[in-house]
Amino acid sequence: MRADASPPQAVILAGGLGTRMRPRTERTPKFLLPVAGRPFGAWLLERLATAGFGEVVLCVGHLGDAVRGAMGDRFAGLPLRYADDGPALLGTAGALRRALPHLAPAFLMTYGDSYLPFDYMAPLRDLCAHPDALGAMAVYRNEGRLDASNTAVSGDLVARYEKRRAGAPPDPDLDHIDYGATALRREVVAALPTDTPLGFDVVQRDLAARGRLRALPVAERFYEIGSEQGLRDLEAALSAAGEARR
Repeated sequence: MRADASPPQAVILAGGLGTRMRPRTERTPKFLLPVAGRPFGAWLLERLATAGFGEVVLCVGHLGDAVRGAMGDRFAGLPLRYADDGPALLGTAGALRRALPHLAPAFLMTYGDSYLPFDYMAPLRDLCAHPDALGAMAVYRNEGRLDASNTAVSGDLVARYEKRRAGAPPDPDLDHIDYGATALRREVVAALPTDTPLGFDVVQRDLAARGRLRALPVAERFYEIGSEQGLRDLEAALSAAGEARR
Protein backbone atom coordinates (compact mmCIF):
# COMPACT_ATOMS: atom_id res chain seq x y z
CA MET A 1 0.00 0.00 0.00
CA ARG A 2 2.76 2.47 0.89
CA ALA A 3 5.43 3.53 -1.56
CA ASP A 4 8.13 2.46 0.88
CA ALA A 5 6.52 -0.98 1.39
CA SER A 6 5.98 -0.29 5.10
CA PRO A 7 2.70 -1.35 6.75
CA PRO A 8 -0.35 0.86 6.03
CA GLN A 9 -0.57 3.73 8.49
CA ALA A 10 -3.54 5.29 10.26
CA VAL A 11 -3.41 8.64 12.05
CA ILE A 12 -5.92 9.38 14.82
CA LEU A 13 -6.70 12.95 15.87
CA ALA A 14 -7.32 12.58 19.59
CA GLY A 15 -6.30 15.89 21.14
CA GLY A 16 -9.53 17.86 21.44
CA LEU A 17 -10.98 19.28 24.64
CA GLY A 18 -14.29 17.42 24.38
CA THR A 19 -16.24 20.43 25.61
CA ARG A 20 -19.65 18.95 24.76
CA MET A 21 -18.91 15.97 27.00
CA ARG A 22 -17.98 17.90 30.12
CA PRO A 23 -17.75 17.17 33.00
CA ARG A 24 -16.74 13.67 31.79
CA THR A 25 -13.81 15.04 29.78
CA GLU A 26 -12.37 17.31 32.48
CA ARG A 27 -10.25 14.38 33.72
CA THR A 28 -10.69 11.81 30.96
CA PRO A 29 -9.95 12.46 27.27
CA LYS A 30 -12.70 11.49 24.86
CA PHE A 31 -10.46 8.76 23.46
CA LEU A 32 -10.65 6.98 26.82
CA LEU A 33 -14.31 7.53 27.68
CA PRO A 34 -15.92 4.20 28.61
CA VAL A 35 -18.17 2.77 25.89
CA ALA A 36 -19.86 -0.59 26.45
CA GLY A 37 -17.44 -1.38 29.26
CA ARG A 38 -14.18 -0.43 27.52
CA PRO A 39 -12.26 2.74 26.64
CA PHE A 40 -13.47 4.04 23.29
CA GLY A 41 -9.91 3.96 21.94
CA ALA A 42 -9.77 0.20 22.43
CA TRP A 43 -12.74 -0.26 20.09
CA LEU A 44 -11.23 2.01 17.46
CA LEU A 45 -7.73 0.54 17.54
CA GLU A 46 -9.08 -2.99 17.26
CA ARG A 47 -11.10 -1.99 14.18
CA LEU A 48 -8.01 -0.49 12.57
CA ALA A 49 -5.99 -3.62 13.32
CA THR A 50 -8.72 -5.81 11.84
CA ALA A 51 -8.82 -3.61 8.73
CA GLY A 52 -5.16 -4.37 8.08
CA PHE A 53 -3.28 -1.33 9.33
CA GLY A 54 0.18 -1.99 10.69
CA GLU A 55 0.94 1.29 12.46
CA VAL A 56 -0.96 4.09 14.20
CA VAL A 57 0.07 7.65 14.98
CA LEU A 58 -1.94 9.21 17.81
CA CYS A 59 -2.11 13.01 17.74
CA VAL A 60 -2.78 13.99 21.33
CA GLY A 61 -3.18 17.22 23.24
CA HIS A 62 -5.70 17.57 26.06
CA LEU A 63 -4.82 14.93 28.69
CA GLY A 64 -2.42 13.30 26.25
CA ASP A 65 -0.42 11.67 29.03
CA ALA A 66 -3.53 9.73 30.04
CA VAL A 67 -3.81 8.33 26.51
CA ARG A 68 -0.14 7.29 26.55
CA GLY A 69 -0.55 5.68 29.93
CA ALA A 70 -3.62 3.70 28.93
CA MET A 71 -2.56 2.59 25.45
CA GLY A 72 1.22 2.34 25.76
CA ASP A 73 3.45 1.71 22.76
CA ARG A 74 1.41 -1.16 21.32
CA PHE A 75 -2.26 -2.08 21.38
CA ALA A 76 -4.16 -4.82 19.53
CA GLY A 77 -0.87 -5.70 17.86
CA LEU A 78 -0.45 -2.19 16.46
CA PRO A 79 2.72 -0.17 17.17
CA LEU A 80 1.65 3.26 18.45
CA ARG A 81 3.50 6.53 17.93
CA TYR A 82 2.54 9.81 19.56
CA ALA A 83 2.62 13.41 18.38
CA ASP A 84 1.76 16.03 20.99
CA ASP A 85 0.29 19.46 20.28
CA GLY A 86 2.41 20.95 23.05
CA PRO A 87 1.25 23.70 25.41
CA ALA A 88 -1.33 25.14 22.97
CA LEU A 89 -3.86 23.12 20.98
CA LEU A 90 -3.15 23.39 17.26
CA GLY A 91 -6.47 22.30 15.77
CA THR A 92 -7.01 19.23 13.62
CA ALA A 93 -4.79 20.27 10.69
CA GLY A 94 -2.20 21.85 12.98
CA ALA A 95 -1.95 18.56 14.87
CA LEU A 96 -1.30 16.73 11.61
CA ARG A 97 1.46 19.20 10.74
CA ARG A 98 3.10 18.59 14.13
CA ALA A 99 3.01 14.85 13.37
CA LEU A 100 4.74 15.30 9.98
CA PRO A 101 8.00 13.47 10.96
CA HIS A 102 5.93 10.34 11.68
CA LEU A 103 3.74 10.39 8.56
CA ALA A 104 3.91 7.87 5.73
CA PRO A 105 3.84 9.03 2.08
CA ALA A 106 0.10 8.19 2.15
CA PHE A 107 -1.95 7.54 5.28
CA LEU A 108 -5.50 7.27 6.59
CA MET A 109 -6.65 10.02 8.95
CA THR A 110 -9.58 9.52 11.30
CA TYR A 111 -10.92 11.04 14.52
CA GLY A 112 -10.48 9.86 18.09
CA ASP A 113 -14.19 10.14 18.78
CA SER A 114 -15.58 8.48 15.62
CA TYR A 115 -16.50 4.83 15.14
CA LEU A 116 -17.11 3.94 11.50
CA PRO A 117 -18.75 0.64 10.49
CA PHE A 118 -16.97 0.34 7.15
CA ASP A 119 -13.65 -0.77 5.67
CA TYR A 120 -11.17 1.79 7.05
CA MET A 121 -8.65 0.77 4.41
CA ALA A 122 -10.95 1.73 1.51
CA PRO A 123 -10.01 5.46 1.28
CA LEU A 124 -6.30 4.61 1.30
CA ARG A 125 -6.74 2.02 -1.44
CA ASP A 126 -8.71 4.53 -3.49
CA LEU A 127 -6.09 7.24 -3.08
CA CYS A 128 -3.25 4.92 -4.04
CA ALA A 129 -5.19 3.85 -7.14
CA HIS A 130 -5.50 7.46 -8.36
CA PRO A 131 -2.07 9.15 -8.53
CA ASP A 132 -3.51 12.55 -9.49
CA ALA A 133 -5.56 12.81 -6.30
CA LEU A 134 -4.19 14.32 -3.10
CA GLY A 135 -6.91 12.94 -0.85
CA ALA A 136 -9.81 10.47 -0.75
CA MET A 137 -12.62 11.22 1.70
CA ALA A 138 -15.34 8.82 2.78
CA VAL A 139 -18.74 10.55 2.48
CA TYR A 140 -22.23 9.66 3.68
CA ARG A 141 -25.45 10.88 2.06
CA ASN A 142 -26.71 12.61 5.15
CA GLU A 143 -29.20 15.24 3.91
CA GLY A 144 -29.02 16.98 7.30
CA ARG A 145 -30.15 13.99 9.36
CA LEU A 146 -27.29 13.10 11.70
CA ASP A 147 -25.56 16.49 11.67
CA ALA A 148 -25.26 19.49 9.37
CA SER A 149 -24.29 18.27 5.90
CA ASN A 150 -21.07 19.83 4.62
CA THR A 151 -20.17 18.16 1.32
CA ALA A 152 -21.29 18.32 -2.30
CA VAL A 153 -20.32 15.37 -4.48
CA SER A 154 -19.98 15.35 -8.26
CA GLY A 155 -19.18 11.98 -9.76
CA ASP A 156 -16.19 10.58 -7.90
CA LEU A 157 -14.99 13.95 -6.57
CA VAL A 158 -15.84 16.21 -3.65
CA ALA A 159 -17.10 19.25 -5.55
CA ARG A 160 -17.37 21.51 -2.52
CA TYR A 161 -16.74 21.31 1.20
CA GLU A 162 -18.10 23.87 3.65
CA LYS A 163 -18.04 23.45 7.40
CA ARG A 164 -21.50 24.53 8.56
CA ARG A 165 -21.96 26.91 11.45
CA ALA A 166 -24.63 26.22 14.04
CA GLY A 167 -27.87 27.88 13.01
CA ALA A 168 -26.78 28.46 9.42
CA PRO A 169 -29.55 27.94 6.84
CA PRO A 170 -29.33 24.61 5.01
CA ASP A 171 -27.56 24.53 1.67
CA PRO A 172 -29.37 22.10 -0.67
CA ASP A 173 -26.18 21.47 -2.64
CA LEU A 174 -24.50 20.06 0.48
CA ASP A 175 -26.34 16.76 0.82
CA HIS A 176 -23.37 14.61 2.00
CA ILE A 177 -21.27 14.75 5.15
CA ASP A 178 -17.64 13.99 5.89
CA TYR A 179 -17.82 10.43 7.24
CA GLY A 180 -14.72 10.82 9.39
CA ALA A 181 -12.02 9.00 7.42
CA THR A 182 -9.80 10.63 4.80
CA ALA A 183 -6.71 9.28 3.07
CA LEU A 184 -4.06 11.94 2.41
CA ARG A 185 -0.69 12.30 0.82
CA ARG A 186 2.08 13.50 3.11
CA GLU A 187 2.83 16.43 0.79
CA VAL A 188 -0.53 17.99 1.69
CA VAL A 189 0.47 18.15 5.34
CA ALA A 190 4.02 19.28 4.57
CA ALA A 191 2.61 22.37 2.82
CA LEU A 192 0.77 23.54 5.96
CA PRO A 193 2.24 26.25 8.21
CA THR A 194 4.13 25.00 11.27
CA ASP A 195 2.88 25.39 14.86
CA THR A 196 -0.17 27.34 13.70
CA PRO A 197 -3.71 26.54 14.89
CA LEU A 198 -5.62 25.33 11.85
CA GLY A 199 -8.72 23.24 11.28
CA PHE A 200 -8.77 20.30 8.88
CA ASP A 201 -11.83 21.83 7.21
CA VAL A 202 -9.47 24.37 5.60
CA VAL A 203 -7.57 21.51 3.96
CA GLN A 204 -10.77 19.78 2.83
CA ARG A 205 -12.15 22.99 1.32
CA ASP A 206 -8.91 23.70 -0.54
CA LEU A 207 -8.49 20.20 -1.97
CA ALA A 208 -12.13 20.14 -3.10
CA ALA A 209 -11.80 23.53 -4.80
CA ARG A 210 -8.72 22.26 -6.67
CA GLY A 211 -10.48 19.08 -7.81
CA ARG A 212 -7.95 16.92 -5.96
CA LEU A 213 -10.21 15.32 -3.31
CA ARG A 214 -11.95 12.09 -4.24
CA ALA A 215 -15.32 11.08 -2.77
CA LEU A 216 -15.84 7.54 -1.50
CA PRO A 217 -19.57 6.94 -0.75
CA VAL A 218 -20.43 4.87 2.33
CA ALA A 219 -23.86 3.30 2.88
CA GLU A 220 -23.98 2.83 6.67
CA ARG A 221 -24.26 5.69 9.15
CA PHE A 222 -21.34 6.80 11.30
CA TYR A 223 -21.14 6.90 15.10
CA GLU A 224 -19.42 9.41 17.35
CA ILE A 225 -18.97 9.99 21.06
CA GLY A 226 -18.78 13.78 20.91
CA SER A 227 -22.21 13.99 22.53
CA GLU A 228 -24.14 12.02 25.14
CA GLN A 229 -26.67 10.92 22.52
CA GLY A 230 -23.86 9.85 20.20
CA LEU A 231 -22.30 7.74 22.94
CA ARG A 232 -25.65 6.07 23.69
CA ASP A 233 -26.20 5.36 19.98
CA LEU A 234 -22.81 3.68 19.70
CA GLU A 235 -23.37 1.56 22.79
CA ALA A 236 -26.70 0.42 21.36
CA ALA A 237 -25.08 -0.41 18.00
CA LEU A 238 -22.27 -2.39 19.61
CA SER A 239 -24.73 -4.30 21.77
CA ALA A 240 -26.95 -5.07 18.78
CA ALA A 241 -23.93 -6.39 16.90
CA GLY A 242 -23.04 -8.62 19.82
CA GLU A 243 -19.68 -6.89 20.28
CA ALA A 244 -20.14 -5.25 23.67
CA ARG A 245 -18.14 -6.82 26.48
CA ARG A 246 -19.87 -6.43 29.82
